[in-house]
Order: sequence, then structure tokens, then C-alpha cells
Amino acid sequence: MVKKNIHQTAIISSKAVISDNVIIGPYCVIGDNVKINSNNKLISHVCIDGNTVIGKNNVFFPFSSIGLIPQDLKYKGENSKLFIGDNNIFRENVTVNIGTEGGGMKTKIGNNCLFMVGSHVAHDCIISNNVILANNATLAGHV
Repeated sequence: MVKKNIHQTAIISSKAVISDNVIIGPYCVIGDNVKINSNNKLISHVCIDGNTVIGKNNVFFPFSSIGLIPQDLKYKGENSKLFIGDNNIFRENVTVNIGTEGGGMKTKIGNNCLFMVGSHVAHDCIISNNVILANNATLAGHV
């Protein structure tokens, strides 16, 4: 059965592309240029913005901040991107930023990764498959 289960308190841009079988919980915010493929779950209070493409079967726990602008003073609003693969878990308070002009314009996360509480993936990082970032682990830009 195909369904979109979107909580009434979620704020989703009319320009965002949300596939079938996506669960979007209370108080989530989804920006204009976001594409979320099937079978993803945003539990609650998740913010996804920027030019962000999310694969299938990912889970985002409360207060994840995904695809927002980088913490890089050289960032000037360029049209950079974030790509997230399949089967990843983003626990509470995880942050992942889009890329920058100086780093190839993209941040990329592979498949089957676990980002534990408070971990951070900065601009222009390329994360392979099956990676685990422990609680509060941070990756600076260009890793």
C-alpha cells in the first residue's frame, strides 16, 4: 500500500519532492530543494533543507539538521548539494552540511552508515559505505 504519512504540524515546501511510503513526524521542516525517496522516516523535529537528495530507507531522529549551509566563512551562497544514500541512521542532534565551491560543491554520504548522537559531517565530506561516527564525533570540511 502506497502512503505518505505526514503529521499535521510538519512544514513542507510545495517545491519539495516526497516519494511514497515516507513518514514525516511532528514539527519537521522540509525546504524547497529537498528530494526524499521512498521508505524514509523522520521521527520528529527534523530539519532538512538545501539542495539535498536522500535515498531510500533512512531514519532521522529528533533534532537532526540536514542540508543546511556550512559553517565556513568562505561559503557565499553557491548552489552546492548534499547526497545521502540508502539505509542510514541519523540519531539525535546530528548535523550534515551541503558543500562549498572550494570543495567540489557536494557533500556525499554512502549507504548503511550510523551517525550517533551529536555527530557532525561538515561541507564537502565524502563518507563511504558502512561508516559509524560515535557520539559527538565531528568531521571538518573536506574529509
